[in-house]
Amino acid sequence: MTSTKVLEVKDLKTYFFTSRGVVKAVDGVSFELAEGETLGLVGESGCGKTITCQSVLRLVPAPAGRIVGGEIILEGENLLSKKEKEMAHIRGYKVSMILQDPMASLNPVLTIGAQVAEPIRIHQRLATRSVWEKVKEMLRLVRIPSPEVRMKEYPHQMSGGMRQRVVGAIMLSCQPRLLIADEPTTSLDVTIQAQYLKLLKELQAQQKFALIVVTHDLGIVAKICDRVAVMYAGKIVENGDVRDIFYHPAHPYTQALLGSLPKIFEREEQLMTIEGQPPELHALPQGCSFAPRCSVAQDLCRREYPPLSVLKEGHLVHCWLCASGKG
Repeated sequence: MTSTKVLEVKDLKTYFFTSRGVVKAVDGVSFELAEGETLGLVGESGCGKTITCQSVLRLVPAPAGRIVGGEIILEGENLLSKKEKEMAHIRGYKVSMILQDPMASLNPVLTIGAQVAEPIRIHQRLATRSVWEKVKEMLRLVRIPSPEVRMKEYPHQMSGGMRQRVVGAIMLSCQPRLLIADEPTTSLDVTIQAQYLKLLKELQAQQKFALIVVTHDLGIVAKICDRVAVMYAGKIVENGDVRDIFYHPAHPYTQALLGSLPKIFEREEQLMTIEGQPPELHALPQGCSFAPRCSVAQDLCRREYPPLSVLKEGHLVHCWLCASGKG
């Protein structure tokens, strides 16, 4: 049975117009996401992961930032054609986002209950009594004990793990079709991190929402993602099934990211590192952006950006070494 397609991003371009030049933060990004599927967005800081997600929500920082091209299709509707009033209804209802720091999402002067209740009141318009019952139901759903007590407390009275669960309750309260989690476990310790990821997958199994996980941690990707999109300098350089990416990485950048991970059962004198720094997005090099740091780059790599190569169904890569008849 074919899964229902929830999100389709086509040739998305989000640029920032600054005094130093045009910063191509997202430059021709395309991917799809089905119901109940999890996509991991990985890459070094500044590669465009978060801006891609903000673009989906139409929350690109203005006035410098603008979506200048592409399409964002959510269940058959192009979000780029929506007016701001329509997007205000879609955010929190059809699409929600969990931020890296829960305190950036929670208001310190409002109770937990009031904050979980807000999207329910706005989008579902339930009677007051029904709203508070729904709040307790959502807190139970994210495994917060004694919700009747906790809903009267303030964010500072809860641990980091509990605050992140509260944010999850808020974002899932209207049963969105798409949930974006931007570095959701960075502020959590390893034990709480594992519990939170397990809870997130259990909730996804219940509600069938599509999930985008933005992370630097490839261990998280291996644990919960179905597919992986590797970003570099505003572009997706490789996209594929999580097993293909981990066992058969094709792009030199993907190979370098995986090579920099310590191996549990192998003793290594020194971990692999990626020489150099990512390019300035307002002054990208000609050809492949990774070429200046790539140990196998050829002259062609420095002259022209590589076309999209299909290694197998669902495994795509931009690299001249993989292009038919090249390299």
